[in-house]
Amino acid sequence: MNKGSIGVTSDNIFPVIKKFLYSDHEIFLRELISNAVDATQKLKTLSSVGEVKGDLGDTRVRVSIDKKKKTLTVSDHGIGMTAEEVDKFINQIAFSGAEEFLNQYKDKAEAIIGHFGLGFYSAFMVSKKVEIFSQSYREDTKAVHWSCEGSPEYTMEETIKAERGTDIVLHIDDEFSQYLEDATIEGLLKKYCKFLPIEIAFGKKKEWKDGKEVELDEENIINDINPAWTRKPADLKDEDYDKFYHELYPTQMGEPLFHIHLNVDYPFHLTGILYFPKIKTNMDVHRNKIQLYCNQVYVTDEVENIVPEYLTLLHGVIDSPDIPLNVSRSYLQSDNNVKKISGYITKKVADKLAELYKADKDEFAKKWDDIKMFIQFGMLTDEKFYEKATGFALLKNLDGQYATLDEYMDKVRENQVDKDGNLVLLYTNDPDAHYTYIERAKAKGYDVLLMDGELDVHCMSQAEQKHEKLRFVRIDSDTIENLIRKEDAAKDTYSDEQKEGLRKAFDDILKSQITNDQSPINYYVSCEPAAADALPVFLTQNEFMRRMKEMSAHQQGMSFYGQMPDSYNLVINTAHPLIQELVGKETSEEVQEEVEKKAEKEGDAPTKETVIKTVYKLDGEDERLKQLIDIALLASGQLKGEALAKFVNRSVELL
Repeated sequence: MNKGSIGVTSDNIFPVIKKFLYSDHEIFLRELISNAVDATQKLKTLSSVGEVKGDLGDTRVRVSIDKKKKTLTVSDHGIGMTAEEVDKFINQIAFSGAEEFLNQYKDKAEAIIGHFGLGFYSAFMVSKKVEIFSQSYREDTKAVHWSCEGSPEYTMEETIKAERGTDIVLHIDDEFSQYLEDATIEGLLKKYCKFLPIEIAFGKKKEWKDGKEVELDEENIINDINPAWTRKPADLKDEDYDKFYHELYPTQMGEPLFHIHLNVDYPFHLTGILYFPKIKTNMDVHRNKIQLYCNQVYVTDEVENIVPEYLTLLHGVIDSPDIPLNVSRSYLQSDNNVKKISGYITKKVADKLAELYKADKDEFAKKWDDIKMFIQFGMLTDEKFYEKATGFALLKNLDGQYATLDEYMDKVRENQVDKDGNLVLLYTNDPDAHYTYIERAKAKGYDVLLMDGELDVHCMSQAEQKHEKLRFVRIDSDTIENLIRKEDAAKDTYSDEQKEGLRKAFDDILKSQITNDQSPINYYVSCEPAAADALPVFLTQNEFMRRMKEMSAHQQGMSFYGQMPDSYNLVINTAHPLIQELVGKETSEEVQEEVEKKAEKEGDAPTKETVIKTVYKLDGEDERLKQLIDIALLASGQLKGEALAKFVNRSVELL
């Protein structure tokens, strides 16, 4: 028996492993099985070049638990190790000073193992003792038994092992007894080893029979050694891709919309399959669904630093040996291979979408509502993707017709350019609430877009920045005549006193009628000549302020707008007969003279309010004014509860 000390410059290696890798201790199983798979693949490689003769026999990797002995064992039939190789690969751990090691890697748990090749030593995170039993594939070599109890001291001796390969026996620490439970180990195997290229066996298959679970003779194979992404696209059918999708996401009920098969050898190695799920709202629920693998070993599903943020809404698998198993976030952000991979995936996704749109525009349009958020997110966050996506990003109008922005602009340009040369695209986010406004627009031959998505407001602003003389305007932002003004505004025949009289009378009623302590709303009253067939009174909302408020809900740094109260403009349509009837035909001079005479008789000095209320027929008109205001509120979906009930009762009385 040989005794010795593991070749380290400090006795601190084991406390370091236990302390700094504690939060990630489950990866020990991944590391040990990865080593076993590597050993098996090396054996197959040697066999393929004639260095190993004869049939390789059983090459499965097996994981077993002995609850009585409190051991977890990982066994392979790979190349095995001689005593010299154990001494080289296990005993000689070379790195400079433990102090430097601690300072450099104390905040980077996973980087410790990855940087120093300490995969085997991750076993000590959960074990009080680890043993190795190994028999090399080389002829005329002795089996070796190595043992260590979590200190630099080890023992190594010859032993007898009937079969080629290596057994790693972990004597599980009482603190980590969960790793002696079948369910825990099977869960970790399915997480990390589900698609490894060598079969992984854990126990026996089980099935329900006569009301109880019985064990079969057949071994329980954890993994699929030939997952879809490792095969050639020509060998796969659509049903194969759908089947693999449900392998990845067993709880996912719906089918993916379509997929992209990735396969590149230069300037980096990358394979994988990305799926487009249906995405409509609540993006965060769908994040972290892309699984990252390294040579079919699961690494993580947090891929934000490997693919652009918007691509994290996709599902699927990326596999690249150029991304190590254990890496820090700073490594991912700075590594050139990772940047190239990110750019390649972006290009493949954009090319696939363009190809689908070009091949069948109608079929693509049917899927648009389900992939719209993903594409918009990409356009907003990635300039290169934006440039490609303009060829397949669609708009939808109220008739359910789809078109790209360029196609739509060409369609409406003839009719929807204002007097200043601006192309005005009208839209609604609520066709029912804006029905009256939409009908007015349609009556003038205008087209109206449906923009009710979470990112639509951001995309409209982006398009306006990219295209000079382009404006998106919600249908209720102003009178239809003002939204697309074809000529200078018509002047009404009202005097300033008359308009002020109207404004003041309506404003007084409005303030007494509208109270909303929960969500304050500011109303401003103005007089404008709209059209005789438009509503006598209606609400508009400033496009800029409303859009800023909507964007603040999804964008940091805009909370100022989100805290501002909603503001609406109550427009009195001075061209409507009902309003003209309220005002009357008196001139301002006649009004002033009449008021002054009345004031002289009563001995009072005339005031502006006296002028307004005396002659402009607004005294005693409160009920009519309330009715007109309520009609405006009702038309824009703001008349509810008690106010709506009062409106109904008042309507009956007026009839």
